[in-house]
Amino acid sequence: MPALAEIKEGMVQAFQPDKASGVDAVIQFDLSGDDGGQFYIHINDGAMEVHDGTAESPKTTLVASAEDYYKVATGELSAMPAVMSGKLKIKGDMGMAMKMQQMFKI
Repeated sequence: MPALAEIKEGMVQAFQPDKASGVDAVIQFDLSGDDGGQFYIHINDGAMEVHDGTAESPKTTLVASAEDYYKVATGELSAMPAVMSGKLKIKGDMGMAMKMQQMFKI
């Protein structure tokens, strides 16, 4: 199981700037477990920054165990079944969570 730093680095590598044109959003990640932690990404018109901690007013918050989120991010677990089974919880803008699937290559 990769550490939180590896999950964040994987997101940076998977980000597709051309798919995020016109997007301005802060997405919070709250990952539990031994390898978990909190971080957020700010996507602004094709650019992405990753920050440790919690965002003041995220548009969307994803809550999962670090292990389950890693499985979703790598395509081992599909996002919709993860949401339906409660392994991945989405708070806030559901549309932004769905758009993430386009902005990050799995």
